[in-house]
Amino acid sequence: MYFMYVDESGDAGMVNSPSRYFVLSGLVVHERDWRLSLDALVAFRLRIRDHFELKLREEVHAAQFVRGSEELSRIAKHDRLAILRHFADELARLPGANLINVVVDKQGKSAGYDPFEKAWQALIQRFENTIAFRNFRGTAGQHERGMIFADGEPQKKLTQLLRRMRHHNPVPSQLGGYRSLQLRRILEDPVYRDSRHSLLIQSADLCAFLLYQRLAPNGYMRRKGGSHYFDRLSPMLCRAASTQDPEGIVRL
Repeated sequence: MYFMYVDESGDAGMVNSPSRYFVLSGLVVHERDWRLSLDALVAFRLRIRDHFELKLREEVHAAQFVRGSEELSRIAKHDRLAILRHFADELARLPGANLINVVVDKQGKSAGYDPFEKAWQALIQRFENTIAFRNFRGTAGQHERGMIFADGEPQKKLTQLLRRMRHHNPVPSQLGGYRSLQLRRILEDPVYRDSRHSLLIQSADLCAFLLYQRLAPNGYMRRKGGSHYFDRLSPMLCRAASTQDPEGIVRL
């Protein structure tokens, strides 16, 4: 069984949107590696607590770490950026972890284009297909399945999308046109988690944020080199997700 923890960066709107890109990142961990991964992240948080005085109960929310808040003001901004850098390095060392990324460039898209639905559809398809073709890092069984854990409150739109894809899942054919490949390996509806209580959702949040900052870095990230932090995640990138991109990023 594979677990995929998903978070986003950027805005999914098309009208008066503050962002050009909408990014989804799915951190995939096999059940056999789940406890090892969680233990590694807890150990990392303990080290960060001891070195930077970041409390264990405090969420590592990447955008807020850069933007700052009253509660985080006791930690210098360059130290908060260092925490994100160390966090990325820790994720890259997780045993058997994989990262699927989808980027929607809204520039040039029609007003009726739905970045949220298109990005999630692509992410779910890649999760399904990578399980089916056994292309994730590590040893996979022949009959693996997957579950999706998404950040935040239940979203009817996402739940309905996943249910619909179990019956109609149009996938482009290399011969032209589309084929309907019904989902067979992804079980249940998405499970929604509050990122404050999930280190793996926080990890997905960091991945999505760093990818967005590579695409459209804010001034601080550009000046401090943070726009290159996504490169640190290279060992865990699921390159099989898109053979058209050297890092496997699905670009829409």
